[in-house]
Order: sequence, then C-alpha cells, then structure tokens
Amino acid sequence: MLFHFLRSLSRGVGRLFAFLRASVLNLLLLCLILAVALPLVEAMRAEIPEGAALLLAPAGAVVERETPADPLMLLGAEGLAQTRLDGILSAIERAADDHRIGALVLDPSSLSHIAPAALEDIGAALAAFRDTGKRIVATSHSYDRDQYHLASFADEIHLHPLGEVTLRGYGMSGNYYHGLLDRLDVNVHVFRVGDQKQAVEPFTRTGMSPAARAMNQQTVDALWARWVGRVAANRGMTTAAVRDYADRYHEHLADAGGDSAAAALAGGLVDTISTDAEVGALLRDLTGARDDAPYRRIAHDDYALPRRPALSGDVVAVITATGPIVSGEPPPGFIGAGDMAKLLRRARSDDAVKALVLRVDSPGGGVMASSRIHQQVAQVQQAGKPVVVSMGATAASGGYWISAGADRILAAPTTITGSIGVFALLPTFEDSLRAVGITWDGVATGPFARALDPTAGLTDPMAQALRTGVDHIYRRFLETVGKGRGMSNEAVDAIAQGRIWTGAQALELGLIDALGGLEDAIALAAELAGLPKFGVRHMAEELSMEERLLRTLLEQLDGHRPTSLQARLGTRFINDFRAFGALSDPKRLYALCEGCQGLH
Repeated sequence: MLFHFLRSLSRGVGRLFAFLRASVLNLLLLCLILAVALPLVEAMRAEIPEGAALLLAPAGAVVERETPADPLMLLGAEGLAQTRLDGILSAIERAADDHRIGALVLDPSSLSHIAPAALEDIGAALAAFRDTGKRIVATSHSYDRDQYHLASFADEIHLHPLGEVTLRGYGMSGNYYHGLLDRLDVNVHVFRVGDQKQAVEPFTRTGMSPAARAMNQQTVDALWARWVGRVAANRGMTTAAVRDYADRYHEHLADAGGDSAAAALAGGLVDTISTDAEVGALLRDLTGARDDAPYRRIAHDDYALPRRPALSGDVVAVITATGPIVSGEPPPGFIGAGDMAKLLRRARSDDAVKALVLRVDSPGGGVMASSRIHQQVAQVQQAGKPVVVSMGATAASGGYWISAGADRILAAPTTITGSIGVFALLPTFEDSLRAVGITWDGVATGPFARALDPTAGLTDPMAQALRTGVDHIYRRFLETVGKGRGMSNEAVDAIAQGRIWTGAQALELGLIDALGGLEDAIALAAELAGLPKFGVRHMAEELSMEERLLRTLLEQLDGHRPTSLQARLGTRFINDFRAFGALSDPKRLYALCEGCQGLH
C-alpha cells in the first residue's frame, strides 16, 4: 500500500506537469527550435580568434545522456541542470587539435554531481590536452572533492581569497525504513540469494549489516585510494600529504588562523590566491584580449561536435542504458525494457550497423526486464554483429545481467559492478489495516487466490513459491554470467552472492575483459567487426519537443529550490522514492543493487 501510494503520488505529479507542459507548448516552440538548432550551426561555423581559450564550465550533473525533466528533482540538491559527458569529451579532444585554441579554462564551480567513472574519462581527456603543450587554468571560488579532481589536471589552480578546498572522501549510506514499517505494522517478506545482497536491508534492518558494512567499506576505500593517487600525481604531492589535508582539514584550517584559502595554499593544493579581477587580467593576457574586453573564449557546449559522425558507410552503433531497469512505461531516468528492446532491434536490422557498443550505467532492477534486454543483445550477436559493453559509473545486478553475454566488456577502474544476486520483496499490510479496524474475510478456491495482494498476508505455499523462484532465478543468473564469461557456475557463485566490485577488482576476477572508456569500447567493436573506417551513430530515443519544453520551464524554476539543508534532505528521500519505482517486476523478483545508488 505504501509503495502503491508513492507511485500514485508520482503519477499525480506527472499529470499536473503534463498539463502545464501543454499550456506553454505554443509559447515556447520558437525558443525551443532556436535552442536546439543554433548551437550546432554556431559550433560548425564559429569564428574563433587565434589564441582563444576553450571554457569548460559544466553545470549541474554530468550525465551519459539527457533524461526527461523530473519535477521531483526541484526539491533535490542537484537541481535539473545536466551536462552531457560526450559533449565535454568532444570539446576537449577537438580543442587539442585546433590551432585556434591556445588554452583551456576550467571553471567547475557549477558542477554538482559527477560519477567517479566520468571523472576518469574527463581526466584522461584533460591530460591529453595538456600533453599537447597547451595550458590549462583552473579557477573557482571554492572546490569540493570532484571539482578539485578535475582542477588537479590544470597547470595552475586559482582560488578566491575567501574560498576553500574541501576534500571529503567517499561514503556509501542510505535510509533504513524498518523502524517506520514496524510502527505501521507493515510486514515485509524477503527472499534472497546472495549473502551480501544488501538491497533488501533498508526494509528489514535499522542499519547496515556487518557483511554489507565490510563490503561497502572496501569499495569506498578502493575509490578513495584511486582518487588520492591521481590527485597526488597531478599535483606532484605524496598520497600521504593529500590524505593528511583531507583527514586533518580542521587542524590545517586552525594553523592558517581560520583562513581556508591560505590553508589550501599552504597545503599545496592551489597555486595562487586570486580575485576575480586578477584572474580576468591573467586570462586576457593569456588570450591576447584588450584590457577593456573579456578574454577570448568559446564555451564547450558551443564548440562540441559529434565524434566521428556517421554520414555514410559502416557504422558502430552506441546505445546508452542509464538508470534502474523496469518493465512497462519508464519514468524519467529509468530504462524501459520495451524501449531498449526497440533500439536493439533497430541496430540489429540496420545493414549499416556492423557492431554495437552498449553503454551501461545501471544498478539493475526487475529480473523480467533485465532478461528481455539480455535476449535482445544476444539477437544482435546472432545477426553477426559483435557487441562490446562499456560500463559507466555502475553496471551491477541487472546492469551486469544485460552486459554478461557481450563479446567484450570494458569498465573504468572506478565502475561499480558485480552484485550478482536476486531477491523477492513483498510488503503486506494486513496488520496495519487490522490496527485501524479493517479486517478481511471471504472464500477462495485455493491458497494462491490472493497471491501478491498487499492487503493480505503471505500464505506458506506462496512463501515457498517465492523462495523457489528466487533460487531458480539465481541459478539462471549464474548460468547467464558463466556462459558469457566462460566460467563454471561454481566459479561465478564464488564471486557472486550479491557482492559488489570496482572495475579494477572485476578485471582481476574475470568479470570484465579490460579497463577503458567509451572510446576504447568503440575502437574495440570496430576491430572485432573488421572495420578500418567507420562512423559512430548514437541511437537513442531523443527527448520529445514537449519534454524539452518542460525541461526549459522547470529550469526557470530551478533557482527557487529549497535551502541547502532542505535540498540535501530532499535528495535523500527523492532517491529512495525513485528506487521504489524499480520495484515493479510482475513476478516480484529483482536483480537490483540498491546500495550502489548510495555512493556519495
């Protein structure tokens, strides 16, 4: 009942904003056409003076692909702004070879969220740009962990006199609802395979289990070690010095008399404390602009072009699967099995498509939906087209299920993957209803007449059926992984049990074939298909005109979001609310890594 209520509330909010969307459609139509068409035209014919700088200032969350606007995110800390990862990479790579671009100015101050795997990709592109001999200047009023990771690739880092550098580590956490459910007399029936399948713990415990705690600690320690090592290498510091600044920030701040900018300078994290005017003068001098004019620059989103566009000839198709996996009509930010199957069928039937790269960034979801996608991937291979999976931030549980059969699997060292396990979850409310005086009575032809009814209790035969079903699906999961990876079921089971791994660990365990990003996967797919020359076609269900209009409207409201504390609380509960949407499998069987979404 609680889950149905939450989903009903979500649909109600969606209908409200659908009405608003229809009301403003005609008024914003012209603006939309200009917003969509002009950036590409301007990028193709932009007049860029010699010595200009590429301005990289990503706003909001860095994403694999844009998703329809979710009105609920107005309550969250990250807001609605999105910056596409491929646009950032395209701009940096193009600028490295463009004689008109003499430098790159990095301003990460508006960046709110980026996954560790995306940091790896952008960092590699920045390093390649710097290796051409062109200068990178980073400037911001303050830097948090992820903003500073990007800034560390710069030749010089500027910080405002009142700014600070905060290097918080990584954590994995979440809300636990067992106490609330217990007070409401909600019975949560759980059946799982996988000793460390922690997705059910928020409903059955008031805190992290010892097994989940040990696994999550190992994961965040590995991510933090990778982060510290990269930043230390970029800045010419020891890893001990970086860790010391992060762990003893309060003491460094006290040593600097409370001056956070001076503490960062003394710690070797920034090169110069500069006012806005001083940074402006530096950039004017760097780009050859007059003293009374802005420095010469072009924004990355005005400059980026499609990478190796497929105008004709052989094609490597790229399909991106981002979000929890569900059956039926997917809400914003989710993967619909039907939509994904349609894209995969299109790639299979297109004669120009010779190979496929499936870019996966998903914690999984419904077993039925994951299986459907896996079968469609297999049909692409049966058509003689090699499939390479490129794992993004997360490819776990159902996200690994849809990846397992690929000809090759690549991941970033910081990708969260594995979590090979299955569970069934069924909350029932018979005790809640009884507590307020509502009872039920009736007749039935057998013990399954009211099966999976949330207002009824769980009969022993139904419980046994769910338990047997979970065991069967887990064996199918093991067989799917074993067949795809050339491993025995016993070998897969030894590294399964719901355990999560980083990409670097997954390589050692044989769950992936190599470390690499999307471009590496595209090159490998072309190699497997024997393509000396090829284009790249990104196949996706693009945002509709109405969805773009709604995003435009909501972005205008983005500045009126709640305060920081309210927003952070809102984000935590919104994420949990959205996770409930993944619990919609018709058989109540899930391959979902809920803990993977708690990384912060």
